Amino acid sequence: MKRIVFNQDIRPLSEFRANAATLIEQVRSTKRPMVITQHGKSSAVILDVEEYELLLEKIELLQEIQIAESQFQQGLGIEHEEAKKQSLSRLREKK
Repeated sequence: MKRIVFNQDIRPLSEFRANAATLIEQVRSTKRPMVITQHGKSSAVILDVEEYELLLEKIELLQEIQIAESQFQQGLGIEHEEAKKQSLSRLREKK
């Protein structure tokens, strides 16, 4: 995800209400999140749908890595050859 450009991507709620379609198009075209403020404080973030989905995928991958590391530390890991054998077996079952 691209980083916020502070002078372009932080908008008050009143401006967002008045220009919602334009600001949503800005989020879509720039692929940058937009922070909506209310009473001078950040209150919401608007993301492009594709960027949101990519973010979720990254989070899921990081969670899977964390689980795998924990399992490995508990001695639940398997040797490379065994993992390869199991993976190839699963691929054959799907065909």
